[in-house]
Amino acid sequence: MTRKACVHNLGCKVNAYESQAMQQLLTGAGYEIVPFAPGADVYVINTCSVTNIADRKSRQMLHKAKKMNPDAVVVAAGCYVQTGSEKLIEDGTVDLILGNNRKQNIVEALDEFYRSRTPSADIIEINRTKEYENLSINGDSDRARAFVKVQDGCNQFCTYCIIPYARGRVRSRTPEDVLEEIKVLVSAGYKEIVLTGIHLSSYGVDFADRKERLLDLIKMTAEIPGVMRIRLGSLEPGIITEQFAAELSKIPQICPHFHLSLQSGCDATLERMNRRYRTKEYAEKCEILRRYFDRPALTTDIITGFPGETEEEFEASYRFVSDIRFFETHVFPYSRRKGTKADRMDGQLPEHVKKERSNRLLKLDSERRKEYASSFIGCEAEVLIEEEVTCEGQRMLTGHSKEYLNMLIPFTKSVAPGDIVKVRALRFAQDLHCNLVGTII
Repeated sequence: MTRKACVHNLGCKVNAYESQAMQQLLTGAGYEIVPFAPGADVYVINTCSVTNIADRKSRQMLHKAKKMNPDAVVVAAGCYVQTGSEKLIEDGTVDLILGNNRKQNIVEALDEFYRSRTPSADIIEINRTKEYENLSINGDSDRARAFVKVQDGCNQFCTYCIIPYARGRVRSRTPEDVLEEIKVLVSAGYKEIVLTGIHLSSYGVDFADRKERLLDLIKMTAEIPGVMRIRLGSLEPGIITEQFAAELSKIPQICPHFHLSLQSGCDATLERMNRRYRTKEYAEKCEILRRYFDRPALTTDIITGFPGETEEEFEASYRFVSDIRFFETHVFPYSRRKGTKADRMDGQLPEHVKKERSNRLLKLDSERRKEYASSFIGCEAEVLIEEEVTCEGQRMLTGHSKEYLNMLIPFTKSVAPGDIVKVRALRFAQDLHCNLVGTII
C-alpha cells in the first residue's frame, strides 16, 4: 500500500527549497504527496526559528499534524530542531527529529522508524560541520521561476539573529553541483533562476582549494543555454562594488532587482545590531547600482523598535529610508529571540511603540511602491507569465518584469505560464495594490 506524505514548510525561501527537495525524495521513494490535511500517514514539518513567534508556530503545526492523524508519523525538521531540540525530544508529539544538514536522510529515517517503531533524533553540532548538505530539486508544476540554493550558514552574528546558531557557519555548494541542477531545471522548462542562500554574499568564502565567488557563479549560470533570467536573493551591501556592478550589468539575463539588507537607517542602531556597514556606505552602494542599471528595483528589510531605539534614532532611520527611495521596504517590528545578545539588551520597547513606528514605515512603503511602479507606465517591459487570475471582473494573465513589478494582461490562449512576452504598461490595476495593467506588443 502506498503511504501518503505531507511536507509543510515554515519560514524562508531556503526552507521552501529544502521542503521541495524532501518532497521529491519522498516521491522518489514511492510516497504519494498530499496536502496538509487529515489523512496523511507522514507529516513532515520543516520548522523555522527566526523569532520566538516562529518557534511557537512550529510547535503548533507539529501538534496540529498529530491531531489530524494520531497514528501518523510526525517528523520535525529544520531550524527549530537545532535551537529547541530538548523541548522536542520531551514532546511526545514528534516521532522523528531531523536537524539541519540531515534532511537528505528523510527516506532512510522513515524506513528505520517503520522497522523499529522507535522515535529517534538525528541532530549534529551544526557549528562544527563544513559539509554542505546535498539537496537538489528537479522542478514541479510551476515552470516559470526556480529557486536554487547555493549556500548555507552565516558568519555575521547580528545581535538580533539566531540563524548562525541554527544554520551553522558558511558552507558553499560547488559550482558543478549548482550548474548541474540548473541544467535540469532549464530542461524542465524553467526560464528564471533565483540564486539563494542564508547569506548569499558569502558564497565561496569557505572554499579551501578553489577561488570561485558569487560573481563567478552568476557568470557560469548565464552561460547555460536556456537560462533567460537570473535573479539574486538577499545581498549584503558590502558585496556591491564598482567592479561587481559593472560585471553584472554586462550579463543580459540579470534582473535589475537587488534586495540589500539594511535593518536600520540609523548608525547608532546599526552598531548595536552588529551590522558591518553604516548608512553612508549603504547609500553609496545604492548609487553604484543606479549608475550601472536603469531604474533598478532596490528593496530592503527594516526592523523597528530595536532595543534602545529612541524616537530620534527612529526618525533618522525613517529619513534615510525615505531618501533612498526603495521600491519595496519589508518592515518588521523587533521580535525578541532567546539566545541572542539583543534579547539581553536594556531598553526593550513596548509593542505599541514598535507597531506605531512600523505603521509609519509601511505608509511610506506604500507611497514609494506606487511612485516606482508609476515610472513604468507607458514603458515596455519583458514579463514572465506565471498564472491566470481574475482582476477587474475578467480573466487575466499575471507575471513579473525583470524588476519584479507585477503586470497583468488580458487573457489570451496564445500565451501560457512560462512564456516571456513584451508588455506595455498602461495603468494601475483597479483592485490590486500597485499592480500594473498592460497590453502585449
